[in-house]
Amino acid sequence: MTQQILIIGLGQFGMSLARAVTEKGGEVLAIDLDKNLVEEASAFVTEAIVVDATDENELARLEPGKRDSAVCAIGNDSKEASIICTALLRQMGCEHVIARANDRMHQRILKLVGAHQIINPELEIGKRFANRLLYKNMIADTNLGEDLHLTEIKVQPSMVGKNLIELSLPKRFGVMVAGIRKGSDSKIKNPNPTEPLQAEDNLVIVSNEAAIPKLIKGV
Repeated sequence: MTQQILIIGLGQFGMSLARAVTEKGGEVLAIDLDKNLVEEASAFVTEAIVVDATDENELARLEPGKRDSAVCAIGNDSKEASIICTALLRQMGCEHVIARANDRMHQRILKLVGAHQIINPELEIGKRFANRLLYKNMIADTNLGEDLHLTEIKVQPSMVGKNLIELSLPKRFGVMVAGIRKGSDSKIKNPNPTEPLQAEDNLVIVSNEAAIPKLIKGV
């Protein structure tokens, strides 16, 4: 069943999110006060309209409670609007409200008014880039919450020719191998614990953030 997503705020983050969700097959209703941004989004989303998301009557006409998720992506210049919008979305029965926070105080207030999930795109990008800058063998990193990360790293030279049983990564580093990308293969496969690793392989691991540098430096 196609996911129906409401995205409020078409700044750089909201516009990028609307495009990505659409490309992945979601139905996106995108709204903003800026007519130019709405016209830009209308080229690729299911529907884009000019709406003041802090106006209870205007927002109610969109029936946000019928959407699978609602994202309040209002930018840095209007914290008050994002708080009001988030509170209204919860009031209107949205089952999954995601709100963009700009700082810790903003995050706490959004949580108090009922946001189910809070994101800070700038902070997340900074953390991910810092890890990739420090650990050049890291290819991708996704925060799963509660200090749990899904990370893709290159097989280290000392791992080559050894299998996962011999490496004993869970015991030594608290790292679980969730998949292996073999060479230039674009697909991630289930790990075979007895198959020797090759230099061109990548490991997809689940761990806390502290385990990643220990693994890269300590294998």
